Amino acid sequence: MMTMVGGTLPVALSAQSVLNKPVPTDKMPNVVVIVADDLGYGDLSCYGATNLNTPGMDRLAKEGLRFTDGHCTAATSTPSRYSLLTGMYPWTNTDAKILPGNASLIIDTQRITLPKMMKKAGYATGTVGKWHLGLGDGAVNWNERIYPGAKEVGYDYSFIQAATNDRVPCIYIENGKGVGLEENDPLYVNYRKNYPNEPTGKDNPEMLRMHPSVGHAGSIVNGVPRIGFQTGGKKAQWKDEDMAEIFLKKAKLFIQENQKRPFFLYYGLHQPHVPRVPNERFIGKSGMGPRGDVILEADWCVDEFLKELDRLGLTENTLVIFTSDNGPVLDDGYKDQAVELIGNHKPAGPYKGWKTTMDNAGTCVPFIVRWPEVVKPGVSNAFVCQMDLLASLAALTGQNYNDATNSQNTLAAFLGASNQGREELVVEGMFTYAFRKGEWLMIPPYPYEEHTFQLYNLRKDPAQLHNVAKEEPRLLRQLMMRFEQIKRETNKITNY
Repeated sequence: MMTMVGGTLPVALSAQSVLNKPVPTDKMPNVVVIVADDLGYGDLSCYGATNLNTPGMDRLAKEGLRFTDGHCTAATSTPSRYSLLTGMYPWTNTDAKILPGNASLIIDTQRITLPKMMKKAGYATGTVGKWHLGLGDGAVNWNERIYPGAKEVGYDYSFIQAATNDRVPCIYIENGKGVGLEENDPLYVNYRKNYPNEPTGKDNPEMLRMHPSVGHAGSIVNGVPRIGFQTGGKKAQWKDEDMAEIFLKKAKLFIQENQKRPFFLYYGLHQPHVPRVPNERFIGKSGMGPRGDVILEADWCVDEFLKELDRLGLTENTLVIFTSDNGPVLDDGYKDQAVELIGNHKPAGPYKGWKTTMDNAGTCVPFIVRWPEVVKPGVSNAFVCQMDLLASLAALTGQNYNDATNSQNTLAAFLGASNQGREELVVEGMFTYAFRKGEWLMIPPYPYEEHTFQLYNLRKDPAQLHNVAKEEPRLLRQLMMRFEQIKRETNKITNY
C-alpha cells in the first residue's frame, strides 16, 4: 500500500527504458494537468456523447491516449484532488472531506506533493482555477496574506478560487492575496451565521436570477445564492459568467511567462460544477440548458489553451493530462433544468453511478494523455488512477522522495507502453468505500442500512445490472479479505 520512489533515471533514459525506443527530445517535457469539475465519462463526444460536441477535448483524444478505465480515488471533489496532489488515499487524512470555503489547508506542508516534486526537478510550477483544499490555519483574514496556501505546497504561482463556485468567499486569490479587495471595504466570511443587513437566498428570493433546489440559501453574489455568508469586498466579487475566460487567460499567461524553461501547470476548470452560469456566448448552445452550455464553454477553454501551446511552439514536448475530479451530477442544488433537459444524453456513458456514489461512474472519469513526441495516439484499457501521477512523474523526471505514499509508478501505462496499470484501488463515495480489483468491483453494505454485498464484473457488465455476489462466494470472500487487509494496514477506514 505504501510506496517510496528513489533511484530513478534522468528523463530521456527513463522514457527510453519505458518505451523501448529513442526519445525524440533532449529536454524534460512541460507538464499540464487539466482537471474538470463534475465532468462525467459520457459528457465528451470522444467518449461516446452524441448530444454534445467537444472538439477541444476530442483533439486531446485524437492526438493522445484515451483511457477507458481511468479513475480518481473519490467520488467527491476535495478527497479526489487531495489524492492527485499528494499521492495519498484521501481516507489517510480525516480532514480530506468536502470543505467549506473557510476551511484550513488540509495538505501537510512538510510532505511531498506533485508540485513540490516537479519544482525539485527544475520546473516552474503554477496552479490556476479551482482549489478546494483549504487555505490558511482556520482563522483566515481574507484582507491580508493568506498563509499557508498554494505556495507552501509547492506552487510558484497561483490564481485560484478558495473552494467552489457555490461557496463563499466569492473572490479570486492570486499568490495568497485577495484580488481587488479595498482597504475601506474589507471582506468577512462566516459559515455559521449571516451578517447584519446582508440579503440571502432564503430571505430575498426576489433578488435571485438562479434559485436553489436544496441548500444554497446563504449570501447572494452576482444574483446567485451561495453556501455560507460573506460581507464586504463588493468590488472584488467575481462574476460567474466571466470566470472561465479569466482562468483561461491566467493559464495562458503562465505558460507564456515560463516558455523558456520546463513548467508544470495544474489547471482546474470550475465547470460543470454548480452554479452553472455560462458566458452569454454559450447560452443555449447545447440545447440541454446551463449544464450542457458550460460543458461547451469548458471545452472551448481547453481548445483555446491547446491553441496557445501551438502558437508558442510548445505542443510537441508538452505532456497534457486531462481528467475530471469525480463523476457527473445533474441536480446539485440549483433549479437549472439539468434533469428536465437531459434528453437521451448519458453523462456517465455506459457505466452506472454519479458523483458521491460508489458505483463505477462515481470515480471512472475522462482520462486522456497527450505528449506528441512520445505517446502514440490510441485507446488504452489499462486501469489507471490520478493518485499515481506523483510516482509516475517522479520516475519520468528522475526524482525521488522519502515520504511513504500510496502512489504507484504506472508511467508505462500512462505513456501507452504497457496495458498494465494498477491491480487494485479503494474508492471513496460520500459516506463509505468500495473496492476495485482487476475487472471486479465490490461494494460493501452501506453503513446503517440493510444492504447486501454487491459484486460486478465491469468488463462483462459495465452497467452493473447483475450482482453476482451470491454466485461468486469464494471471490467475494477473497476481495473482502483483501479489503480488510488494506483497512488494517492503514487503520484509517472507520465507518464500514
